[in-house]
Amino acid sequence: MPSISTIEDKKRLVRRLAGGGRGFAEQYGFRVTNNPSSLFQILCLAVLLARRGDFRRALDSAHALPANGWDSAARLARSLHADRMRVLRESGQRGDVDALATTLGDLARTVVERYRGDLRRLRSLAHHDPARERALLTELPGVDGTVADLFLREAQALWREVAPVADRRALVAARRLGLGRSADDLAGLAGSGESERLAWLVGALARVDLEQRYAELTR
Repeated sequence: MPSISTIEDKKRLVRRLAGGGRGFAEQYGFRVTNNPSSLFQILCLAVLLARRGDFRRALDSAHALPANGWDSAARLARSLHADRMRVLRESGQRGDVDALATTLGDLARTVVERYRGDLRRLRSLAHHDPARERALLTELPGVDGTVADLFLREAQALWREVAPVADRRALVAARRLGLGRSADDLAGLAGSGESERLAWLVGALARVDLEQRYAELTR
């Protein structure tokens, strides 16, 4: 597949990808706002997306949590393990659902215990330092570097200090399309200080790779 080579073509493609004004999570129906419920739902989505398997199952499970009344860390923390397992199975999860249900419960309880259910307190504790924010995130149950990337890919639209962030799939798409090889390359195309537009671009690229939509972008 030929990549895009001229700067004009790159800018045109970036406008096309980011022109919808929504990042990955918002494209699939998740609100990205700087409030406790939204941030926690994005974190749960990141945990689910990091698992192997069809990404649509991760999306379905992430939607199923708030649909069952668990739209915040506090509410998920009060849920029963058996109920979490049931909801995860009904939403299509495979593999070790018991372990996943445990992880989500532990994650919710830890966010409540450490940050009173509000990830903005994590940001404040880190004094808006990106490296410290990432370190505190990866101290949470079920959150490794991959999960942190997926969360921060969305959160950079709100927490501007963490930008630029691009997850593995977004970078795969960027390389295949000739848009660059790093988050810094994509930030340059999005525009200086445009962390929200960068989040839209990176999210769109991740979606292109997941849905294998390369052909329609290079016609």
